Amino acid sequence: MAGGLPGRLLLRRENPGKASFLELFFDLAFIFALTRLSRALLDDPSFNGGFQTLLMLAALWWVWFVTAWSADWFDPRAPLIVTLLLWTMFGGLLMAAAVPTVFDGHAMVFAVAYVAIHLGRAAILIPALRGHPLQVRSLRVAVWFAISGVLWVVGAAVTPAREVLWALALVMEYSLARLRWPFPWLGRSTWPELQVNGTHLSERYQQIFIIALGELILIAGVTYSGSGLDRDSTVAFALAFVTAVALARLYLVPAGSRLGARIEAEGPPGSKLTLMAGYLHLVMIAGVLATSVAMEMTIDHPGEYETGQTTVGVIGPALFLSARILLAAVVDGSWPWARLVGVPAIIVGGLATVRSPQLVNSAVVAGVLLLIVLFDAMPALRRSVHEPGESDAPHKRRHG
Repeated sequence: MAGGLPGRLLLRRENPGKASFLELFFDLAFIFALTRLSRALLDDPSFNGGFQTLLMLAALWWVWFVTAWSADWFDPRAPLIVTLLLWTMFGGLLMAAAVPTVFDGHAMVFAVAYVAIHLGRAAILIPALRGHPLQVRSLRVAVWFAISGVLWVVGAAVTPAREVLWALALVMEYSLARLRWPFPWLGRSTWPELQVNGTHLSERYQQIFIIALGELILIAGVTYSGSGLDRDSTVAFALAFVTAVALARLYLVPAGSRLGARIEAEGPPGSKLTLMAGYLHLVMIAGVLATSVAMEMTIDHPGEYETGQTTVGVIGPALFLSARILLAAVVDGSWPWARLVGVPAIIVGGLATVRSPQLVNSAVVAGVLLLIVLFDAMPALRRSVHEPGESDAPHKRRHG
């Protein structure tokens, strides 16, 4: 078995699990997708536009997540896996290119590319895994993607039912993953069959979140470059940078660097934590995307009042913080009080500045995020003050 094709495709579980060059290359498609999604939300920041953007983001995230999970199992240097990643990347680029006009005539491109990615993965892996127990796992997943694929294609063809059918397909796919893809006659996958390398998946989550923050900085920089570089736009650009730094710090501390260790400590059941982390990262990236759009609107027209900017500018950070709180809870059982207070504080601050210029609203949100970072850091600062340093040790020994 080890000498056959399945054995050559699979990674050893003791592999350190570092992301390969090809996986990072694949992430370029997601960078493009985020820029297209932010453009779609900017064009229509209403509730309906936000819901449509969320549907497209959830579909693109599922492509990224399932690919990251697959790359955790298979050797990215194997020619067949290289083909699979490139196939998925091209399909993701097609989906991203269609994003701005999905609901204006190019829904079929988006849907067919999405279905082709998942069924193409099955077409590549199932024959290659012949004789290996993981072949049945891949078959279960493929059957359900074929079923949900009908909803995607019909939704693309039937405009009035598009949002409903696509939302139903996404709920089904996300739920079936948590249920381990059960299907009559094929059973359901066991947790050992779904076991992942915690180091690898945790690193991939961090990389894709940095990409989301990079999109925020990129869009802010491009918008500021074309704004005339006046005083208000400069202040707005500075607020965008401060917001990005605060989000990065709140993501990494405290549990951002401990996710991988926790997954490894759990063993096969750690796959449940990996899946939950995937769902929560979707929400966090949605929050960063909304924040990016709000900052772009602020830099472009800092002195104007815009309901859409206030809405996305409040919802974005609130979504990010809520998901980040839950991630800390599932990783180490902590409930950071500053963040718990921060969510309603952002909402109240947004309501209080609802009739103010966009610059004021962005300043309030950035201020709340900085306060959360400060209160988060206070316990560590107290420890550094009260605990003796190395230079104090000889003095204490001489007089102790």
